[in-house]
Amino acid sequence: MRSIWNGSISFGLVSIPVKLYSGSEDRKLDLDMLDRRDQGRIRYKRVNEDTGKEVEWKDIVKGFKKDEGYVILEKEDFEKANMKKSKTIDIEEFIEEKEVADVLFKKPYFLEPQKEGGKSYNLLRDALKKTKKLGVATFVMRQKEHLSLVGVYNNALVLHVIRFADEIRNPKDLKLPKTKVQKKEVDMAISLIDQYTTKFSFDKFKDVYNEQLQKIIDSKAAGEAPETEEFDSEPTPAKDLMAQLKASLDKKKKNKAS
Repeated sequence: MRSIWNGSISFGLVSIPVKLYSGSEDRKLDLDMLDRRDQGRIRYKRVNEDTGKEVEWKDIVKGFKKDEGYVILEKEDFEKANMKKSKTIDIEEFIEEKEVADVLFKKPYFLEPQKEGGKSYNLLRDALKKTKKLGVATFVMRQKEHLSLVGVYNNALVLHVIRFADEIRNPKDLKLPKTKVQKKEVDMAISLIDQYTTKFSFDKFKDVYNEQLQKIIDSKAAGEAPETEEFDSEPTPAKDLMAQLKASLDKKKKNKAS
């Protein structure tokens, strides 16, 4: 793996030099955009709006529009905006793991200690494991400030980039139903949830979509009609809820017994 950010993580007066690695990877198939008429590949070019000529990456800079012109920003300008946050994941407080809403999470990153930070890295990791708490931290990466949570996963420190409050939309504009639900229906649903409750394991869940898409690609390449499954999801009418819940419970019990 290649590190995407180097700096340090700090809590109190303890500073730990670390490297940041992406903790996830994109599983999508690599598909090219083509012209339907002759299958020529579609290319994106960086074109000067005034001259119409293509511009090389080395000649591209970022600018902020001000009045009639632009203020050009160089790489060092982004770092100067907050030198500490550009170099330090600064844990400002700790919270209970259970307090965090899943909707906040965006992307995980693994933290690896640099050679002189081994002991202090293990100290923070072990303390977080024992207290079951997360560190709330801010830092800057790729010219953007990030709010993050620092925790432990598989004996490694993991940093979760989370959303700021103003990045979460308010669901008040959703057209949510006001239909009353009967207590016996809720009790039946709870029984069904209990029947399906297990200990979570990553290994049980596989990304099968890419495999199925690859089969379609292979079939089309061989000039064959791809095999597909018909599926039509019908909403359950309100009057049938209890019957469907009971049938689901019976089905689960039969599966457990077999």
